[in-house]
Amino acid sequence: MSKSKHRDREMKEIWSPYAKEYDPLKAGSIDGTDTEPHDRAVTRAINSHYEPPHGLKSKPERTLFVSRFGPSVDKHDLKDFFSKFGEVVSTQVIYDVVTGHSMCYGFVEMRSEDDAWRIARRMPDLNLMGHKIFVDFEVGRTMKGWKPRRLGGGFGGKKESGQLRFGGKDRPFKKPFLLNVPHHMRD
Repeated sequence: MSKSKHRDREMKEIWSPYAKEYDPLKAGSIDGTDTEPHDRAVTRAINSHYEPPHGLKSKPERTLFVSRFGPSVDKHDLKDFFSKFGEVVSTQVIYDVVTGHSMCYGFVEMRSEDDAWRIARRMPDLNLMGHKIFVDFEVGRTMKGWKPRRLGGGFGGKKESGQLRFGGKDRPFKKPFLLNVPHHMRD
């Protein structure tokens, strides 16, 4: 088998629209094939060290990441909303340490992994108090190499900030183009 066919076959076998292991350079890329950082956030994520928090009581396999809800939503609102889909063990809303305002994201731990999976994978259009929310699994403690957005990582950002990230449920990788370059023109 020629090198190009072998490489194309490997690419098809290992390629996924979702990251399996977190690499800031790949997450900062539309198709996961970049070889050079394109902005300072990617460089910051590459150079930063992150250890997931120890001692958390929630189980990451059944913990959901919930974002894009309104600033008035609190942990009781999250619990009331997600209780419709199964038993909720705990909820947490993340607040800015300086201003004390909601960062409009948080975490919900379900009693059952099946309930968490059903919510994350089968209910894409959930509305909480007038806001279309984004729900996915927590990856901070489950994905090797994960870096949070505050360190330049994450899977998503705002276009205005220049931090577009890919590889997650919200912004999956685009399938890379595999060009048929004649053998004599390669490396």
